[in-house]
Amino acid sequence: MYNSQNKPDIMSMTPEELEGFVESIGEKKFRAAQLFSWMAKGTPIDEMSNLSKSFREKLKSEADYRLPKIEKKLVSAIDGTIKYLMALEDGECVESVFMHYEHGTSLCVSSQAGCAMGCKFCASTLRGKMRNLTASEILGQAAAVSYDTGERVDGIVMMGIGEPLDNYDNVIRFLKLVSDERGMGIGLRHISLSTCGLVPKIYDLAEEGLPVTLSVSLHAADDETRDALMPVNKKYNIAKLLEACRAYFLKTGRRVSFEYTLISGKNDTKEDAVHLASVIKKGMRAPCHVNLIMLNEVAETGLKTTDRARARAFAEELQKNGVNATIRRRLGSDINASCGQLRLQKLENE
Repeated sequence: MYNSQNKPDIMSMTPEELEGFVESIGEKKFRAAQLFSWMAKGTPIDEMSNLSKSFREKLKSEADYRLPKIEKKLVSAIDGTIKYLMALEDGECVESVFMHYEHGTSLCVSSQAGCAMGCKFCASTLRGKMRNLTASEILGQAAAVSYDTGERVDGIVMMGIGEPLDNYDNVIRFLKLVSDERGMGIGLRHISLSTCGLVPKIYDLAEEGLPVTLSVSLHAADDETRDALMPVNKKYNIAKLLEACRAYFLKTGRRVSFEYTLISGKNDTKEDAVHLASVIKKGMRAPCHVNLIMLNEVAETGLKTTDRARARAFAEELQKNGVNATIRRRLGSDINASCGQLRLQKLENE
């Protein structure tokens, strides 16, 4: 766990663990609930008004409580989407995206600084993985956004920088913390966790008893294409991945979503759609949904997105072949709200 000060990382603690900590510094146990609630709002220690000044001073000297620092903030003039570049204590940066929908707000959070998965279309992986984020650094993104905007975060999508299941223990702790009703209280059914397909960890997640939505980055209907786009497929191929997804559904009862980024000349033909429908139906034999995504072009990759008409034809072909599919609405298009590029720009300027 990253901690430059070697002090207790209180934002990674459950309320019960916090009780032990506050007692260890001479405070009453009930103060832990107050502290947990304040941290969930991203409140600076000096603004925790129902804590005594002496307690606040103890926290500043004896605890590690550091929210990510907002380095850059871009606000879409089109739909109000906010993209944040956040700096962590050691100088690493991650990105978060705050989105408004008719049913409430949603925050896309990062789980790692960089990514080791090597997906060919993604900006997040171009400089590799630097390190995992702690549970408090993931939670801190939501707390910092809530404090900055003054709005409640209603849902979480773990689709930012990094592969969540490659940071398994910290992500599981984060999920338990962010869903605790004594803090942010975001229902687990309002949380989506995206994975490129770390099959053993999907089975592990199914056993956790956490009813999050599993969102699987598929992006191809055959192993040859997926091998070229996503190196993880060479270890866990499509058949193994779909078997794990079916097991997740059977264990949790939660419908699995598949992410499919449309890339011109790679995976966007009607034949690809027919093949995809066949592969998913055969491998899942359970309810599922395909989210079609227009590629967010990254200059370094040379890959191009498909056009809208082709995307609509692809969706129609999936529907015709019995697979639910929608084209994801692209929020924050004027601020390039897909993850990874602000961080990459910062690294290139250093």
